[in-house]
Amino acid sequence: MNRDEALALDAADPLAVHRRAFLLPDGVIYLDGNSLGALPRATSARVREVIEHEWGARLIRSWNEARWTDLPRRVGSKIARLIGAQPEEVVCADSTSINLFKVLAAALHLQTARPQVSVAGRRVILSERGNFPTDLYMAQGLTHLLGGHYQLQLVDSVAIEQSIDESIAVVFLTQVNFKTGAMHDLAELTRRSHEAGALMVWDLAHSAGAVPVDLTAAQADFAVGCGYKYLNGGPGAPAFVYAAERHLAALSAETFAQPLSGWFGHRTPFEFVTDYAPAATIERFTVGTPSILALAALDVGVDTVLAAGIEALRNKSVVLTELFIAEVERQCDGVMLVSPRRAERRGSQVCFAHEHAYAVMQALIERGVTGDFRAPDVLRFGFAPLYVRHVDAFDAAATLAKVLRADEWRHERFLQRATVT
Repeated sequence: MNRDEALALDAADPLAVHRRAFLLPDGVIYLDGNSLGALPRATSARVREVIEHEWGARLIRSWNEARWTDLPRRVGSKIARLIGAQPEEVVCADSTSINLFKVLAAALHLQTARPQVSVAGRRVILSERGNFPTDLYMAQGLTHLLGGHYQLQLVDSVAIEQSIDESIAVVFLTQVNFKTGAMHDLAELTRRSHEAGALMVWDLAHSAGAVPVDLTAAQADFAVGCGYKYLNGGPGAPAFVYAAERHLAALSAETFAQPLSGWFGHRTPFEFVTDYAPAATIERFTVGTPSILALAALDVGVDTVLAAGIEALRNKSVVLTELFIAEVERQCDGVMLVSPRRAERRGSQVCFAHEHAYAVMQALIERGVTGDFRAPDVLRFGFAPLYVRHVDAFDAAATLAKVLRADEWRHERFLQRATVT
């Protein structure tokens, strides 16, 4: 493909109009939406309205008048449309890490209460060795809290399916790997887990808003995800948590509440009773008072994705990533593709390995192509089809080629590691 052909694809792109909904700096090709989504233009006005009118003028009355108390569920119901869930199964709260802790604890408890499954030997939480580290940390913390009654078992990606047996209580995986972009078969691994009597927890941080997900069709048990990547909710945006309705019913029939039993997860929070009684609804997975400013921003971000439609976004994502892979491999020496070559096995990102990846990425950023680096040697490029153009993919590959041919990355300023990479 040449540059004119890439421009022709943009001219015919039905999603091109959505780029106007974002505030994008001039001269920057932004390929890091898988780490922090771009700012929707409508966000500033919406947050200003919350600050100046709802908070500034109406003060505490806005909890009722502006329906602040309903915002976690209202935004959650929108996200449900992107992940194949029912509106009553998703709520926004806290961070992905905290939500993962909640649902892992809930899943382990449910296993002890399932009469149809022998749980005597189910003492293993299974995950992928290459899973996002904070997910593994949270699981480690939970096993320590439970006194070593459970153990975390980590295996390579290729060994996951054959490792699911009668010893496994819960399998938890990130659908799209953060470092390679490799995408698990959500439906098949959920089916395999259930077949073995295990429950399945999914982290959709790199899926929601980027690839089609159907939790209902897959009969998934629990899922979590963040709001600041492809959902464009802003830095540190609230996360979301999904619990299948059948599990909400089972949990509601028991005394168990997820271990972080805060007042917004109470059945009647404003009665201010001493003893905790968990809500019978998805609200039981909330904890403290929600951040209204952050939720207002996330609400706008989710709307940008819904306006385009997830299938259309996925179709464009495949074209963008395949174009980029082809051009990098045509023009660049010294890099190796670490993402799956087959589009159906790849999320909306492309990763290449280079011995000096950190310095190469810093040189790219100085030239106006923003991606990021993942240790030890990965150049990571995220393609958010709402605002990334075909010509951006073409030009980014050409710029990478220039950086590599001229050895620009060797400059001392590119070798100094910043805190955030």
